[in-house]
Amino acid sequence: MIKYCVSCLLPDTKPDLYFNKDGECAACLAFKNRKEIDWDKRKSEFQNILKSQKRSERWDCIVPVSGGKDSTAQVLKILELGYNPLCVTSSTCDLSDIGRDNLNNIGNLGVDHIEYSPNPKVRAKLNRLGLEEVGDISWPEHVGIFTIPIRASVDFGVPLIIWGENSQNEYGGPASKQESNILNREWLEEFGGLLGLRVEDLATSYGFPSKDLILYTYPSDSELFKAGTTGLFLGHYFPWDGLSNAILSGAFGFRAKNVHVEGSPVNYENLDNYQTGIHDYFKYLKYGFGRTTDIVSLHIRRGIMTRSQGLEIVKEIDGNYPHTYLGKPLSEIIAKIGLTTDKFNLICDKFTNTELFLKSKNGDYERNLDGSPIKSNYDN
Repeated sequence: MIKYCVSCLLPDTKPDLYFNKDGECAACLAFKNRKEIDWDKRKSEFQNILKSQKRSERWDCIVPVSGGKDSTAQVLKILELGYNPLCVTSSTCDLSDIGRDNLNNIGNLGVDHIEYSPNPKVRAKLNRLGLEEVGDISWPEHVGIFTIPIRASVDFGVPLIIWGENSQNEYGGPASKQESNILNREWLEEFGGLLGLRVEDLATSYGFPSKDLILYTYPSDSELFKAGTTGLFLGHYFPWDGLSNAILSGAFGFRAKNVHVEGSPVNYENLDNYQTGIHDYFKYLKYGFGRTTDIVSLHIRRGIMTRSQGLEIVKEIDGNYPHTYLGKPLSEIIAKIGLTTDKFNLICDKFTNTELFLKSKNGDYERNLDGSPIKSNYDN
């Protein structure tokens, strides 16, 4: 029986999510604690860090950017504070048209922008490996997001990296990590979406040449020490809110869709990668909740909607089979990594949590009209 937070809709199947004795989840508790934070003090701390960091001749810090509403807002905040960032992009796996427009918009903000594009043939192999081995087509993208900006810090001599929110605070995680202001190798390996598959496994167990893995490999301790690389969460120093970021970014050229994204209740998130619908669907198959639950829970905490309203949205949208994403058919998306729909469905069944979904007498999953498995309960 899945248990849900009494305040939002996050379930106890979410990895590392803590519930107190009253049934409230760590994400809701962390959000309530924000009222006790002296944000003016934290802003001063952040500015002092920026002032004290050794800088390159040109840039004060690195801001990793995807072109999305959050990274656009991060760049705007750094510019507002009077600093000059180097924006660094780790290219997504299957970049959408709207994603390209929003990424190009980053440069229009008045910053230097470098885009790293790992070998697409290697990336496609890693996409398939990630999907088949750990149930995440986005595995190489997640790795690159957290390694490429670190490599840029070492290569360009820019020690300070400004990340966005600490996901363990925003979405719930171990109490010891919720108030962390630093993103380092330890955080990546625990919360960066590796799912037990390490980059070194690619060479030792799957035969990938080391030269193909350079951009996915975290710099050595000696390289990091020499460069003085430090990664900070901007959300530790300034109140974080995705909807506010979307509104602000929209005023500076960020473009949302005219309708909500498939599998999501909003039109401003996860616009850059056609594969994201698959990533979110596998999350639902493994844990019984997906992107809609995450976003709705964020809105419930902020009083934008009630819990009962959020539940109706979740029941309607969350976990729908990803027939399309951003209008692109599933068959075209998975063809790029050498999969057919039949093979994809077999991989889906492999990672479907047998304790969360109904099975018929013959052992097959009972399915909704859209093809997604029927969850066994909604104990909300």
